[in-house]
Amino acid sequence: MSDNHGNTPAAWSAVAVALLGFLVGSVALLLDPVNYVVFWVGVAIVIASGVLFAVLAKLGYHESGH
Repeated sequence: MSDNHGNTPAAWSAVAVALLGFLVGSVALLLDPVNYVVFWVGVAIVIASGVLFAVLAKLGYHESGH
């Protein structure tokens, strides 16, 4: 297990964006009728959070010194 245990700007940013994606997707499922376009936008946001994490980690924001 790493020393920083996910307490890095890259991890926090990715989690915040993923939570936003889950919020968008869940709101889309609560609409009547279900809005699948908004749901897939939420899925895309969640996927983008993984890309965001990878980019920030490559830029050095996933190290304990930040």
